[in-house]
Amino acid sequence: MKKQGARVLVVEDEHEIVRLLQRILTAHEYQVFTATNAVDTLEALAQHRPDLLPLGLDGSGRSELELCQQVRVKSNLPIIVLSENERECDKVRVLDLGADDYICKPFGVQELLARMRVALCHVARPPWGTEPVVTAGPLTVDVARRLVLFKGQVVQLTPTEYDLLKVLITHRDKILSKQSLLAQVWGIDLGSDSHCLHVYITQLRRKIEVDSSRPRLIVNVPVVGYRFNCEQE
Repeated sequence: MKKQGARVLVVEDEHEIVRLLQRILTAHEYQVFTATNAVDTLEALAQHRPDLLPLGLDGSGRSELELCQQVRVKSNLPIIVLSENERECDKVRVLDLGADDYICKPFGVQELLARMRVALCHVARPPWGTEPVVTAGPLTVDVARRLVLFKGQVVQLTPTEYDLLKVLITHRDKILSKQSLLAQVWGIDLGSDSHCLHVYITQLRRKIEVDSSRPRLIVNVPVVGYRFNCEQE
């Protein structure tokens, strides 16, 4: 009997893209379900209990953004947004609402498949159990419990945001290159394009820094990359 792959719910109202993704994902042994609107999506989530949600945005994206937020409130399901909008502020907004990744249309098939694998791996990772509790100023991270507190309040991070933070605190007070962070968090070679990393660093700072415009925890190392500053005054 052939083993079935992960369940993927494709939310997209462009029929050509739906057909393309159905063909490609089925060929890679994913179980594919589809929806074209918010109501169908919420019904499909309850019925099929998917492992991953590629969510298409049409540019205006208001209803899809609300849908992204609704899904995140109910579930830790990985969400990969597929959008025609390339503006950084819009990418940050989508990530702030709970998406785990963002790919601009038109996208490469191999890139989408790679990001899907990474998103599924993030969710499948077992609890670490033996990892430390790290405190830096107002931030506390219990790695074993995947618990992040800022000024005593729980911070909601997406799986990708958490993995990025975990890599930074695991190598705290050490300089990490952009290439190293991309490899450790995404597991794929994005070449010299570090824009994706920049977007996530910006988003993470907004959630864990006292003043994200003057970061004290995740600090820039010019040209090279970033460093998590565990020594706080």
